[in-house]
Amino acid sequence: MIQLTRLNGIPIVLNSDLIKTAEASPDTMLTLVNGEKIIVRETCGEVTERVLTYRARLLSMVARRLPSYEDVHRVVALTSLDVATPELPVATAEFDIVPPDRSSQTPWHSPNSGPATSAGSGH
Repeated sequence: MIQLTRLNGIPIVLNSDLIKTAEASPDTMLTLVNGEKIIVRETCGEVTERVLTYRARLLSMVARRLPSYEDVHRVVALTSLDVATPELPVATAEFDIVPPDRSSQTPWHSPNSGPATSAGSGH
């Protein structure tokens, strides 16, 4: 859940998983997965930052409870985050922030393998 401000100044708390799109026109209009539209004072960048901060906080809480580093990778895979990106540190089970270990990199995270394609897509 993220806190935003409606255009009229009233604060709202929104389930960020329901946001389908955010566009600036010039006000920020959020379209939810159910088709509802909400106009907020925050910029698209601020909305994005709040969503990422919220998801990172959730992921760190889960990571603290996992018994092993491999379990962290499973959780990250479920949340569609790429831990092989050099700019993103990875939290270990002890919750120390360390750069990702590239020695056991899987092919879909290899910087030289190009974009991943789904099986049978013809690409």
